[in-house]
Amino acid sequence: MAILPILKAPDPRLTKVSRPVEQFDRTLAELAQNMLETMYAANGIGLAAPQVDVQQRMVVMDLHGEDEPPNPQILVNPEVLDASAETVTMSEGCLSVPEAYEEVERPARVTVRYQDLDGVTHTRECTGLEAVCWQHEIDHLDGVLFVDHLTRLTRDRIIQRLVKEKRLARRGRDRTIRPAA
Repeated sequence: MAILPILKAPDPRLTKVSRPVEQFDRTLAELAQNMLETMYAANGIGLAAPQVDVQQRMVVMDLHGEDEPPNPQILVNPEVLDASAETVTMSEGCLSVPEAYEEVERPARVTVRYQDLDGVTHTRECTGLEAVCWQHEIDHLDGVLFVDHLTRLTRDRIIQRLVKEKRLARRGRDRTIRPAA
């Protein structure tokens, strides 16, 4: 398996709408395993395929607690069927928006449908962190980042910081020390 590079905002590939998965094969299963490995290596709880530059509707999640065994979930073609009018506000972060955590208001309960790696369809109701995570990851499949739910000022501040960090990192790589002749 492999750890895949995670795209960082404001990369325009993160704003594309992903296409549905139609082939349930070994390649899809390998991508899912690589995504799980990548998510665990980055200490995340969810990762959508567009974050690793794959424009397909697939998400991996693992919401296990600190003293619980891993519980990986692979969700193909996930969608929200119904959302409650009641909302919950939680602090969200994102592997594609490093070191940014902000309060986001979302529906408190969602009914979701997805397929597993064999193409079998499942429906379930989610609340709490699971509901928030589903919505956050499905947003990625639709080209939406959690910062898009924030005020324009807060979003712009976060994106400007990321652009500046990327520019500084690039500048640092460009300055190579050459040995004296």
